[in-house]
Amino acid sequence: MSDIVADFKFLSGVKIVDFTQFEAGPSCTEALAWLGADVVKIENPRMGDPGRRLRPGQPDNDPYYFHVFNANKRSITVNLKSPKGLELVKDLLRKADVTIENFAPGAIERLGLGYDVVKAINPGIVYAQIKGFGEGSPFEKNLAFDMIAQAAGGTFSVTGEADGPPIRPGFSLGDTGTGMLMAITILGALYKRRETGEGHRLQVAMQDAIMHYMRINFATQGLTGKAAERGGSKVPGVNNAPMGLYPCAPGGPNDYVFIMTSRANPEHWDRLLKLVGREDLIGDARYATPADRVAREAEVDAIIAAWTKTRDKRAAMQAVGEAGIPAGAVLDTMELQNDVTFEQRGIMQTMVHPVHKPFKMPGWPVRVDGKPSRVQASPVLGANTAEVLGDWLGLDAAGVEALRAEGVV
Repeated sequence: MSDIVADFKFLSGVKIVDFTQFEAGPSCTEALAWLGADVVKIENPRMGDPGRRLRPGQPDNDPYYFHVFNANKRSITVNLKSPKGLELVKDLLRKADVTIENFAPGAIERLGLGYDVVKAINPGIVYAQIKGFGEGSPFEKNLAFDMIAQAAGGTFSVTGEADGPPIRPGFSLGDTGTGMLMAITILGALYKRRETGEGHRLQVAMQDAIMHYMRINFATQGLTGKAAERGGSKVPGVNNAPMGLYPCAPGGPNDYVFIMTSRANPEHWDRLLKLVGREDLIGDARYATPADRVAREAEVDAIIAAWTKTRDKRAAMQAVGEAGIPAGAVLDTMELQNDVTFEQRGIMQTMVHPVHKPFKMPGWPVRVDGKPSRVQASPVLGANTAEVLGDWLGLDAAGVEALRAEGVV
């Protein structure tokens, strides 16, 4: 594995004090850690990030959620309700380039670490905040998780069958998607700071971030003059056929292939007919144009499905793709994990953890000079307390032990 991955150094020397928890914030800081930043999680000494899902007095039986959002970081435990603990964190913030939090609205201020306080300590710091709803929103004080942001940001409204209810998308775009937008903005702020030395306060709301990812849907609304609609496996506003999910053998719950012909390429239809053995329909006036095929969409879908039902989804994807038509098999998480080509390319990597069993997970997907960033183990709670206090603040072992004895760390 070592020859196909690399330790990125783009952000080497960048120090990040990370107050984030669960997913939206941790996904942001994990991206920066993969790019080489020194990300130090500040965690509660007793239970740490709630995303650890620790159980008092019991062994941790669900570390996977924490693993996937906290690779390549260090963990330090600090009692922020202790005056000495608060001062210790302020000392770290003086050394930091970035700090980020996604506590409930008002929580960071109540801890005594609001923007004005931190800016006074370190005028050049990039101070980043992720919340559910934005300042000035009528829901500004409300709590939010991924599905709340997605519902309020629009994705539910365009997911599901046209004649059915809105449906929760099956992935956490509200959390991780928001984290990626903040990570990009942090990088921009750091880049500009090289010239000016000035820090910035960055704020993003998950609801607002989801609207960013809904741009195509807003474009569709602009064209049609009405709210973007649900279309199931079809794409509302794209008037072409064949397009959609087609069943494959042997008929399991995910045995489908998505095929999408393009209005911009009239050859797609003829190529597909040749592939499925229906050359007799090439030139048939009933299906001559995209509009004709949409008008007879049920017939068109039946023609394609008759062929796909006799093929494995991967074989169908390969054959349609080789014919020059976009196609994608519906692959589930186990199929993706078991596909060795992802591991061979370093896109999936096995995290070797000091406490938990090895765990294969997706890493950072962007390759640099042919290699993706190396996945390193998520930190055990407080495992790096002495190390970080030594690296950042110059505390020796006796100083750290004194803080431990007082319950500060």
